[in-house]
Amino acid sequence: MKVKKNSETSKTDPLQQLGEDLRALRKAQGLTLADLAEASGRSVSFLSKIERGQARPSVTALGEIAEALGVPVGWFFETDGPAPAEERPYIVRADRRRKLTYSGLSGTAYMGFEDHLLSASLDSDLAMGISTYAPGGSTGDDLYTHQGEEAGMVLKGEIELTLDGEVFHLKTGDSFSFSADIPHRYHNPGEVEAQIVWANTPVSLKR
Repeated sequence: MKVKKNSETSKTDPLQQLGEDLRALRKAQGLTLADLAEASGRSVSFLSKIERGQARPSVTALGEIAEALGVPVGWFFETDGPAPAEERPYIVRADRRRKLTYSGLSGTAYMGFEDHLLSASLDSDLAMGISTYAPGGSTGDDLYTHQGEEAGMVLKGEIELTLDGEVFHLKTGDSFSFSADIPHRYHNPGEVEAQIVWANTPVSLKR
C-alpha cells in the first residue's frame, strides 16, 4: 500500500511529514492510536506526538511501529543505485555509498543526521557505516538497543554518546565500543557538523 506524500511539506519540515505519513498509514489500516499503541508497545502519548511532529523517534521505535502496522522494516529505507556488478560484492566507491532513508523522507533529516553504508553487502556478519550529524542532530530523543556489538570513531567534530544514562563527550579521534543491548543514543552538541564511522556485528540497521 502506498501512502500519498506531501512533497512540499517533506521539503520544508521532514519531521512534520513523518507524522503525516504515519497518521495516513495508521488510518488507512483502520487503526486508532490506542490500537497501534497496544500492538507496538509504545504509549498513545508518544505516538500522538510523532503524528503531530513533536517527537523524534529512534529507528528502533520506527521499526517497532512498522512491525505493528504489518509492513516490512524495508518500508522505512531505500538504497541508492547499484554499483557495477563486478565490484558489488567487494567494493564501495565514495560516490556510490548507499544512504539509509526512511518512509519517503530525504535520509534521517528529521533527526538531523544521515547514515551511509560502507559495507559492500548486508549479507554478512558485519556492517560498517558512516554517520554525519548536523549541529544538534541525534539518533532520536529516546535511547535504543539492538543485538550484538557496536564500535566506532569520531572522524570530525564532537559527539555525546549516552550509554544507559551516562553521557560521554567524544572529540575527533576518540573511539568507542560497547554491547549494543545497552540503551544508547548519539547526539552532536557542537556548532559544526560531526561525523563518525561505525561498525555493528551481527548486522543491524536499527540505529
